Amino acid sequence: MASKHLHAFSDDALGNDDATALAERLRGGHVSTREVTEAAIARLQRVEPSLHGLTLDTFDAARQRAESKRFNGFFAGVPSLIKDNLDLRGLPTGHGSRALGHAPLKKTSGIAKQYLAQGFNLLGKSTLPAFGFTASTEQAGVPATRNPWHTDYSAGGSSGGSAALVAAGAVPIAHGNDGGGSIRIPAACCGLVGLKSTRGRFIDQEAAKVLPVNIVSDGVLTRSVRDTAHFFMEAERYYRNRKLKPIGQVTGPAKRRLRVGMMIDSVTGDATCPQTRRAVQDTAQLLESLGHTVEEARIDLPARFVEDFLLYWAMLGFLVSKGGKALFPQGFDAGQLDPLTRGLADYYKQRFLKTPAMLRQLRLARQRYAEAFAQYDVILSPVLAHTTPEIGYLGADLPFDTQLERLLRYTTFTPANNASGGPGISLPLGQTDQGLPIGVQLSAANGEEALLLGLAFELEDAQPFIRLDQR
Repeated sequence: MASKHLHAFSDDALGNDDATALAERLRGGHVSTREVTEAAIARLQRVEPSLHGLTLDTFDAARQRAESKRFNGFFAGVPSLIKDNLDLRGLPTGHGSRALGHAPLKKTSGIAKQYLAQGFNLLGKSTLPAFGFTASTEQAGVPATRNPWHTDYSAGGSSGGSAALVAAGAVPIAHGNDGGGSIRIPAACCGLVGLKSTRGRFIDQEAAKVLPVNIVSDGVLTRSVRDTAHFFMEAERYYRNRKLKPIGQVTGPAKRRLRVGMMIDSVTGDATCPQTRRAVQDTAQLLESLGHTVEEARIDLPARFVEDFLLYWAMLGFLVSKGGKALFPQGFDAGQLDPLTRGLADYYKQRFLKTPAMLRQLRLARQRYAEAFAQYDVILSPVLAHTTPEIGYLGADLPFDTQLERLLRYTTFTPANNASGGPGISLPLGQTDQGLPIGVQLSAANGEEALLLGLAFELEDAQPFIRLDQR
């Protein structure tokens, strides 16, 4: 194990600070933007040949911005990355697929503007699997993104590049988004904090505005709860959805004791692996020791939920496959699509007549999800049904049927939050027998991110998260 873990933490301008501490040192003049930028670039150059978390770098532009000293926002001058499915003017957006061209885009998306408004100095774009459709950041024809805790293992997906490079200490915070677990899954694999927000909390991506059910939420991968809390607070200052309860400033544990429902096995009825089960049970005991009430519970989703979510997911693959030329102005070649995207498109073509019933059921998921929180404040569950797999288990070149079967057994807990719109946070509260992180998920009613953050602060205080350099 020791020869396989990789990190970039060192005695440089970044040190071992999280993004909040680094921002405080920058504001206080204890370190310059130029110094932290150069340190982050050096760290990225050190680990990138092994981790493969970048699709492109913007090092020269970042250096120029650092010299100009024109940064505003809470995270002014803090180096960061944006996942390569957000559009930035002058850069290509690859969406993790060889089917897309490399022409630079002409405008920056609204959600990218909301992200950068917090003052981040962008060092590049991070990797994802093709169109974010799978739970491991592996692309056909290019090196897989690897887990810095053990480079034989997956970094998760789809925000795997951001997760790998934050966990490795190359940057303290990076962008991610979540359409079926794509923030929470890599957070769980890489030992990070990953909060999937309530639907509508951020500015919608352009494509999401036309979807019948918007399952995608944007956010960040971080090494501390306070970084996530500060990010959400500052993002809300840039744009606030008046239909949602405000998050506001969450700075530590809340005093209120909570009713926690524990759900260890998924809605599919498949058993969770023993190591993951142990991590959830240990978290339940920790919550009880802190004065919270924990009892077994279940979100009452119908047996057909998995089938409905799969069909919606397949519909997205079909839209990409058949509408790619209209969706992607940078150019599109359907002949370069990966096996999973092609397989999803074929799956949908064979079942498209079920679309109206599927959409009706997914829209009802919000009501069924909400009913669980009439009895409980929080639902405790695994993030994933089993521990992090090795590279290749969800490889991009695998036959569609193999990928699908493995994905459905692995990612059984996260999609409920996407279909319902509800928030969920992954916290690194467990470890495998080999020392890899195990994420534990806490879910709450729509609009209750502040509740989750307060509880996350309390758990972090009670059981501090282990960083890679502390192993």
